[in-house]
Amino acid sequence: MTTETAQTTEIKIMVVEDNAAYRDVLTLAVNGQDDMVLVGQFGTTEIALRTLEVTPATDQPDVLLLDLRLPGMNGLDAIPLIHAAAPATRIIVLSQSDEPQNIVRAISAGVSGYLLKEASLKQITDGIHTVAAGGASLDQNVARFILDSMRKPAPTTTGPLTDREQEILGLLAEGLLKKEIATQLGIGYSTVDTHVSHIYAKLQVANAPAAVSEAYRRGILRTPGPRG
Repeated sequence: MTTETAQTTEIKIMVVEDNAAYRDVLTLAVNGQDDMVLVGQFGTTEIALRTLEVTPATDQPDVLLLDLRLPGMNGLDAIPLIHAAAPATRIIVLSQSDEPQNIVRAISAGVSGYLLKEASLKQITDGIHTVAAGGASLDQNVARFILDSMRKPAPTTTGPLTDREQEILGLLAEGLLKKEIATQLGIGYSTVDTHVSHIYAKLQVANAPAAVSEAYRRGILRTPGPRG
């Protein structure tokens, strides 16, 4: 009879969530699993990103639980930056939002899971196990939305940008953040966020740098000529 001596490799977990009480709940859930270890918990994406950037690849988390509505940079905007800082880390969105726009943007940006905060702790830990093993974990309602979307003809979202969208795209190209654009144009942040989402959809990109690059490629934005 062969005796098994190999030890199970622990799944390293990082949590990015601004609600301290919910972070504590997730910490208890992770610590209650024999094969999981919490390697970091943060209230903002900025601090989490700085930590990932200086963490050796061997110590980076296997799975990162990410809220979407965070102070400062939101979770959606942080997804491509997390992928750049920690390419091997798989992301599970853990959010209260089941808005189609957020689901599509998150999945298009390459997350491995999308769970709602109403999920039970067992559903969350099961999702972590699934994602760590290379699978995908989706809330039942999210999965249903994706299947329904696949059955419907894709909407035409590649039409020309409106004048306002071109104006906002130009400001993105100058390096302005959404809140700075809102201030400069005298409109609400949510209005800017909606316009930016439409720009991403029409250009079929996931973030601002890709939008600017695609706009230059299509000739929507023109590279400034030499100064003289």
